[in-house]
Amino acid sequence: MEEKINFRFLFIGLLSILLTTLSITLVFHNAFQEQVKGDLKNSTDIIAKNDTFLSDPSRLSIYGGNGIRITLISSDGQILYESSADESQMENHLSRPEIQAALKNGSGEAMRQSSTLGYDTYYYALCLQNGSILRVAMEIRNMYSIFEKTLPLVILIGFLILLVSIFLSSLLTKQLIKPIEVMAQHMDTMEENTPYKELIPFVQTIKEQQKKKMETAQMRQEFTANVSHELKTPLTSISGYAEMIETGLAQPEDIPVFAEKIHSESQRLLDLIGDIMKLSELDESKTDFFLERIDLAQIVQETQTRLQLQAEKAQVSIQTEGTCAPVSGNLKLLNELTFNLCDNAIRYNHPGGSVTMRTDCREGRALLIVSDTGIGIAPDQQARVFERFYRVDKSRSKETGGTGLGLAIVKHIAIHHKALLSMESKPGEGTKITVSFPLFEDEKTKA
Repeated sequence: MEEKINFRFLFIGLLSILLTTLSITLVFHNAFQEQVKGDLKNSTDIIAKNDTFLSDPSRLSIYGGNGIRITLISSDGQILYESSADESQMENHLSRPEIQAALKNGSGEAMRQSSTLGYDTYYYALCLQNGSILRVAMEIRNMYSIFEKTLPLVILIGFLILLVSIFLSSLLTKQLIKPIEVMAQHMDTMEENTPYKELIPFVQTIKEQQKKKMETAQMRQEFTANVSHELKTPLTSISGYAEMIETGLAQPEDIPVFAEKIHSESQRLLDLIGDIMKLSELDESKTDFFLERIDLAQIVQETQTRLQLQAEKAQVSIQTEGTCAPVSGNLKLLNELTFNLCDNAIRYNHPGGSVTMRTDCREGRALLIVSDTGIGIAPDQQARVFERFYRVDKSRSKETGGTGLGLAIVKHIAIHHKALLSMESKPGEGTKITVSFPLFEDEKTKA
């Protein structure tokens, strides 16, 4: 960073020197041109007032010299007098632009460049009373010649400025970077004392990202520990029952019971592994799921049918109600989401309790609402129920079964469908979970 800032300072310094030099040269050259034109006009007017040279053109010699060239030209273009050459050897000047302008307008001017000598010649012509034309000319260096002549001095000055720029840029860069380096070493306490106000959002973003990173690391650590525990428990049971059968400690009449236990724990393992794989698939943000128009009301009806037997065993009734609620979604994932919500509502309910699944459309959103009359959730636990392996009533985890991943899967499916999750719950009274989906586009247009 320090090298980049130094380089940019130097680049800006060199560019400034170059642009300043070119600008000053151009400005002064243009100003000098205007000054020369004004001087030529004044000189011509002064000479023209003393018209004694009309009878004797040689008298014009007293005005020549010092870079000024004087020419007297007849109305037909013949050279009557030339201060810097033999007029008899000169060609007719009638076609010259300054002469044409003087004959037409009374005065004329022109500039002719010399590409080899590095000079520009300025001409000013004035038509006299007798019809002849007085022309005064002056040579001056052109801009390229001036720049070429001053180039060594410009290079020397530029080199000196470059040395000063290197020193100053290094000094300024260190002054700029040092507070940032100090801030980086004390990131936790620098938000209030940030040396540059512009860095406050930057500091806040870093702290937020660091916090999220630590939370993610903690969640992964907890997830690993929970997975290990959840896998170890059924495996221990399976191993224990299998060992008793293998060693002959199990009575013949106990073997079917042990086999049923082994099968049950194996099924629990398969369910757990299946849910972990679902979460891994949902965690992969690059995964694309096929989306189509799906009616949540139809999903709810199918879920009721699938869970009716489980609900009867738990002595819990299931009701469905509501209207058509079309969304753009993945059929498999939405079935999974609805199943997990209803399954959870049955598992954590009381005998004689009820579960209601309702669909609705409000303000451009399709709503899926699952409410129960179960054990409810304390306010301090509601924020964590969508975490992996989190159980509200750990004492009932064996009794209720499940993997502890159902609501975590619900959360991830909702995220993939850009849906919003909300919860209302009171301990001992029940829980209501609302999933708010964007309404299917065609339905929005109709609305």
